[in-house]
Amino acid sequence: MKLLLASRNKKKLGELRRILLAEGLDGIEVVGLDDVPGFPEAPETEPTFEGNALAKARDAYNATGLPSVADDSGIAIDALNGMPGVLSARWSGAHGDDEANTRLVLGQLRDVPDERRGAAFVCTAAFVNGDVETVVRGEWRGTITREPRGTNGFGYDPVFVPEGHDVTSAELSPEEKDALSHRGRALRLLLPHLREPARG
Repeated sequence: MKLLLASRNKKKLGELRRILLAEGLDGIEVVGLDDVPGFPEAPETEPTFEGNALAKARDAYNATGLPSVADDSGIAIDALNGMPGVLSARWSGAHGDDEANTRLVLGQLRDVPDERRGAAFVCTAAFVNGDVETVVRGEWRGTITREPRGTNGFGYDPVFVPEGHDVTSAELSPEEKDALSHRGRALRLLLPHLREPARG
């Protein structure tokens, strides 16, 4: 079975492929948006992670006919009242500028003491296949560092220290991150729904 991940992010594609393989779903071929004919992609205008993920998965399914997974994820920082939230990827103004986004967050937290630097990575993942629509949510609690550390991962990984660890998520191996991360948690919640079409 082909499964479309509605993303061009090669790291997200790799993450989903590793999770499916680790869970024994090796009969599913994961493809990304670069592997299918192009179609108009709606902008992420929903006010919630859930709304954005579901809209992307519906668009992908309707355009390709392939069972489709989409995610929307970001970081919710306690001292910023849950922001950047759905604006995480464009917090600094330009979409996807990880370095600028991270620099802005660290600047905003400059005077916040260590004990108030709590945060959570949030990921909602949506699966759409015909009339079947499912949305799940994974969260990963931790704290924000004062300086970036590590080169693995992307986004805010270099400034996020997961609970129970003293390294950032950018200092974890891909396998360690898959086992712990918000996206890994959300994608594993989707597995029962992915197994059904895989058997068909």
